[in-house]
Amino acid sequence: MNASRTVRHLAASGLAVGLLLGAAACGDSDDAETSVAGADDVTIGIVELNLSNPFFGTLQKATEAAATAKGWKVMKAEAKVPGDSATQVTAIENMIARNVRAIVLDPANPTALVDVVKKARDKGILVMTVNATLTPIDAADATFATDNTAAGKLIGQWAKASAPANPRIAMLDFDLSDGPAGGRHNGFLEGFGIADGAPQIAGSALTKGTIETGQSAMENLLSAHPDINLVYTINEPVAAGAYTALKNKGLERKAVTVSVDGACSGVQDVKDGIIGATAMQFPSKMGELAVAAADAYIKNGTKPTAGLTDSGTVLITDKPVAGLESQTSEWGLQNCWGEK
Repeated sequence: MNASRTVRHLAASGLAVGLLLGAAACGDSDDAETSVAGADDVTIGIVELNLSNPFFGTLQKATEAAATAKGWKVMKAEAKVPGDSATQVTAIENMIARNVRAIVLDPANPTALVDVVKKARDKGILVMTVNATLTPIDAADATFATDNTAAGKLIGQWAKASAPANPRIAMLDFDLSDGPAGGRHNGFLEGFGIADGAPQIAGSALTKGTIETGQSAMENLLSAHPDINLVYTINEPVAAGAYTALKNKGLERKAVTVSVDGACSGVQDVKDGIIGATAMQFPSKMGELAVAAADAYIKNGTKPTAGLTDSGTVLITDKPVAGLESQTSEWGLQNCWGEK
């Protein structure tokens, strides 16, 4: 894998907690405000995860563009590091004080923001989560996100149809208490038709969603289980790291790898044969759906449907299987997110 693709992979992941290391790229929440002339009466807030991750950057930009197109002001904030709910809580407090009409929130933690979200809603502010949910999900007015269980099921079904006759599976996960991570894991097992502890699973490991941790986890599993021939990965950077480990052992042609995200770098890896299939998600659509819901609320008080509104998932593979709808990597490269 060349250096430029490695850089792209390091940033490409849509997991809810923001899996990349490093500080955020933008400033304080109450300073990051853009305005449109004549729109002084409506301000909304956008609270994202660390924008060094292009998934979250894509989501924020799409949300902001949809809002400013309506003539609204926008207050923006982001978590400084992965899992940084404290910065998000402070940002929402600031937005409440500034009388925003709606908040679009990508929560760093499913429970840590529940109290401040309730405070905002009690003030009549519409609060919608994107990409990830709060716990309970109805702590927010609505959620616009990928159905991660459905995404996992898609790659599980594809893997079942494409796996060797005697599958030996490596499960490369992220913290399964994280909603998207747990959903993808459980969906894969459901799609493949097995449960945790099944004999087909050679071994499991937790990663941090990065190339490096994907490679090291795969190396460790291969040392104990050199017969692994099917690899489930929580996201595409982990898949890239796993491929390097397999290649270093001369096993890259003997194992099938599946993943989730739909970043342009990941779709390119499908085209290059590094990933057999991935489930593409659509961060821009999440933000656009949230702004449309805010518009209805601001105009006439209509609230969106509570719970999860699925922003869609498409299986990307160049090796389609009968009965399972998919698109090619060429289609994926025309519809992916992140750097190409």
